[in-house]
Amino acid sequence: MDNGMKVILFEKMPEGGLRVIEERTWSMNMIAALEHVNYIVVGSVEYETVEGRLNVDEGKLELLLVPMHTE
Repeated sequence: MDNGMKVILFEKMPEGGLRVIEERTWSMNMIAALEHVNYIVVGSVEYETVEGRLNVDEGKLELLLVPMHTE
């Protein structure tokens, strides 16, 4: 049975700090889709995926995102 994995989305702020956008369980299909995407939409805001890190100690996938500024 696929229980998924906890994913934490971090926004890289302009001054260099990090802000947690959200943390939730993703299905393995959603995680596999990351191999094919560069952009993620969360709360109607589009973000570019900069990098990911697997935190083995906590069993979580951490994604670093930067907001896309669309005018």
